[in-house]
Amino acid sequence: MITLQSRTHRPNTASLVTPSLMLAACAFVALAPRSASAQLAANQTNGFGNGRLVTFTYLQNFDCVDQPTLDLDFNAILAESDPNDMQTPICQPVTEPTEDPTGGSIKHTAHLYVLIPMFSVDGDQSPNDAMPCPNGGRPTELCGPALGTELISLFGAVPEAWKTKVNPAITTQCPDPNNPTPGTCTMHASSVDLSETLVSLGKIPGPPTAPIFVPTPNRSHVVDNSRGNAQPI
Repeated sequence: MITLQSRTHRPNTASLVTPSLMLAACAFVALAPRSASAQLAANQTNGFGNGRLVTFTYLQNFDCVDQPTLDLDFNAILAESDPNDMQTPICQPVTEPTEDPTGGSIKHTAHLYVLIPMFSVDGDQSPNDAMPCPNGGRPTELCGPALGTELISLFGAVPEAWKTKVNPAITTQCPDPNNPTPGTCTMHASSVDLSETLVSLGKIPGPPTAPIFVPTPNRSHVVDNSRGNAQPI
């Protein structure tokens, strides 16, 4: 699962990072968990923390950190010399930055866990059930039936994580009720790069030679109990 982090000398804030879990982007986001209410604002999602349902309030975007010595597009040019790396965020699970967006070490950041349903409740074999790319997606991004075909080939079925409509046997917190568009979550990019994840799972040979973009998966969030009452930043 994914971990997030918040700098310890700022006890009333929470910065999130997704290090190396299955399909969440390696990034930080400023959010604020508080007691959940029936109605969510447009910049809020539900989450779990301290044994109860909480509300995450995003006051800035979910930031996928790119550092000078990373090469997220695998073109053999480090980010420090490659402007193309800066043109669009590349949220790449497994690739973990050493610093959060504030410049602090992720060793001193609170944890967030992102729960991604990498299974199919009904053994779905229909490629057409895979979600399309929001707003058309990026060039070469796998969407819709093409995505479904690849997922069935790799995992034996279309996981609930990338279904247009999640099986009613389970629920996820993203996409959020205010914008129930598959592949989206408030203040997040609508795609992730699965290349390193698929290599680490032994699904494709490595090392990667190019990003493999897919829509952001359906998912839920769990925040550290100690951050369950953090105030918005």
